Amino acid sequence: MFVKMYQQLRSHIEKIVPLTDEEFEFVSSLFSAKHYKKHQFLVQQGEMVPFNYYVVSGLTKLVYTADDGKQHILAFAMQDWWDNDFQAYYTQTTATLSLECLEDTVVLCLSLANYRTLCTGLPKIEHFFLEKVTLGFLSAQRRILSLLTASAKERYEQLIKQHPSLLQRVPKTQLAAYLGVSRETLSRLSL
Repeated sequence: MFVKMYQQLRSHIEKIVPLTDEEFEFVSSLFSAKHYKKHQFLVQQGEMVPFNYYVVSGLTKLVYTADDGKQHILAFAMQDWWDNDFQAYYTQTTATLSLECLEDTVVLCLSLANYRTLCTGLPKIEHFFLEKVTLGFLSAQRRILSLLTASAKERYEQLIKQHPSLLQRVPKTQLAAYLGVSRETLSRLSL
């Protein structure tokens, strides 16, 4: 399993930049593997964020909990995705978001110090992370525009088209929170 996790990371990186075996040995030496159970938190609102997380397997949700207790789901992350409270991670401040496992989850963790070591020691990894950040930014812009301009039905259809497996893996109440609709509205949309 251990070798397979790191091979998955290598394949993920090599979609953007090629690596020699020596380079990947350096990359992998800076990550650590962690296993989390369903409902465990990788990041909790109000705490420091020691790592960035690459999801090897499982499923997480990134959540903002308002003062009134209402949860707003910003994102789901599944295999081969990165997720985190990036602001807290990069600025080394306390988290305003929580990252919770919806399934048993395996992640590869990268501390900020190791991230910097990695980018300094292997500059082409900076290109990899720049591409990942750019793609994430574009996705966030599309999501914001969708929330501002698309109907609930259109948002639901976009979700089905982009991530059909989420419909089987995520409870409807959480899909509704992600889409910004009530559970009842989601039930009507999914008929």
